[in-house]
Amino acid sequence: MLNGHGGNIYALAQRLECAPSDIIDMSSNVNPLDPLPGLVEFIINNISAITALPQVDAKSAVQAFSARYNINPEHVIAGNGTTQFIYAIPQVLETKRALILGPTYADYADACSMHNVRYDYMMAEEPFDFKLDVDAVIEQIKDHDTVFICNPNNPTGTLMLKADLERLCRFHPDTRFVIDESYLPFVYDSDQLSMLPCRLPNVLVLNSMSKIFRIPGLRIGFLIASGQNIEKFRPFQLPWNVNSVAQTAVDYLMKHTDETDAFIDKTLLFLEDERKYMADALENVDGIKLFPSKTSFLLAKLDEKITADMLCDHLAANRILIRNCSNFRGLSEHFIRISLKTTDINRMLADRIINFLHRI
Repeated sequence: MLNGHGGNIYALAQRLECAPSDIIDMSSNVNPLDPLPGLVEFIINNISAITALPQVDAKSAVQAFSARYNINPEHVIAGNGTTQFIYAIPQVLETKRALILGPTYADYADACSMHNVRYDYMMAEEPFDFKLDVDAVIEQIKDHDTVFICNPNNPTGTLMLKADLERLCRFHPDTRFVIDESYLPFVYDSDQLSMLPCRLPNVLVLNSMSKIFRIPGLRIGFLIASGQNIEKFRPFQLPWNVNSVAQTAVDYLMKHTDETDAFIDKTLLFLEDERKYMADALENVDGIKLFPSKTSFLLAKLDEKITADMLCDHLAANRILIRNCSNFRGLSEHFIRISLKTTDINRMLADRIINFLHRI
């Protein structure tokens, strides 16, 4: 089930005989800014939490999250990252046939395969910058009882508007819609775009703190759904599935809203500038095309005579790791994904790509 994932800094470091920290990892979609200083200090000061078992059901973390987003805590459960929920969903919902809007994250299909659930893809197309036609999606959904939607989508960076998502969900009230909002905090006005407040009984929302706050190692994820659907997950919920440090981190992040809001605003302004820089730098370069993105990462297509392997190997030799997208269903060996990092690193990468393409 791990084959659908991308860059591995540990494998590359072993191959280059260097430390993983020596690799510039532009394959991982986390915030390019350092984690919140206040959060880091708080975790250090509360590291003694590891000497005792965490709350068995992460109740305090659930309550803090629910209070922050004005959600009934009975409609929320916490997990060891959203991945835990993704792999449980086909079994818990007793899915018979799923539809996955792609090209997208491999774990939705892997989760279905793990539970022997039939699944189909509906692929967005390159000529339309990988944006899906909502009316076509409505038609395609029939005969499927579960739909997986990553919004904004990984790896394309496209965003479906809330009005369109609600239209899909209302048109098919007997179909469950799993909407993964892991990257939504990277979008302006994300609170207005989120499906968290929609309260539709057939909607399940996945929320991750890993990406926006750059704490993927803590594994913090939430599932938000109707009370009826949440109750279906409780028999499958493992005790102590959210570790002590992660639970204290949630408490800090949910209660220090001024600090976290300022951090997110800073992130959005930074990414806006960096996306524009990369688009301008590569716009007129032969051999590569960038697609519009609302997120911290950019999908690009290379010329037919250039494969992702060629560029990735060239950059890897210089200890730079980007995402080879050839194993995304619906893409080809000519697609790559760049996760933006610091200004200096982004400019260095653009220069390396341009120099490589000029030599081909």
